[in-house]
Amino acid sequence: MGKIAIVDYGMGNLHSVKKALEKVAPNEMVSLTRSSSVIDNADRIILPGVGAFGDCIKALRKLNLDKLILRNSNSKPLLAICVGMQILLEFSEESKGTQGLGIIKARVKKFVQNNQRERIKIPHMGWNSVKQSKDHFMWSGIPDNSYFYFVHSYACELIDATHGITSHGKDFSSVLACKNIFAVQFHPEKSQEYGLRIYENFTKWSGEKLC
Repeated sequence: MGKIAIVDYGMGNLHSVKKALEKVAPNEMVSLTRSSSVIDNADRIILPGVGAFGDCIKALRKLNLDKLILRNSNSKPLLAICVGMQILLEFSEESKGTQGLGIIKARVKKFVQNNQRERIKIPHMGWNSVKQSKDHFMWSGIPDNSYFYFVHSYACELIDATHGITSHGKDFSSVLACKNIFAVQFHPEKSQEYGLRIYENFTKWSGEKLC
């Protein structure tokens, strides 16, 4: 039986994530936790996130969970979700400009209206497709351009670690992958069949993919 730790810092769809994992991997031990010993002893870690970037970073640091994420991100598979993905990056324009953990070298920028004829809705909310820009084990059983559920007003720029691209006004990184990290801007727990497949694949992924 494997151990999966969902980092509980009060910012995320924690119980929905836990229920989704228990559905696809009933033999795994899934914990909602902020315990350093539980996280350090887990085989896999999930970092969710909902709300403002600054609030998430503040809550994570207040509980000293930022150090745990930094320490474990090099040694075991880590799945980051929505704002959980963003806080792994260097900087966000949200919350008057806030520093992230800097594990992945990229920046988070606000969606902007590029022209009046093709106005986009902000926040970007609802179903949108993800172009699989690079191969990865986590894409197993998921067709290219599958749809996932998004809720966000800020997005990661395109970088070398981009493994999934979505368009909303312009292209942005909806999936990043680097070594033991697979990070998604969308919410797998709200994305039905292929969202559940993301969680199932995560329980089988060994990590260690080069950036």
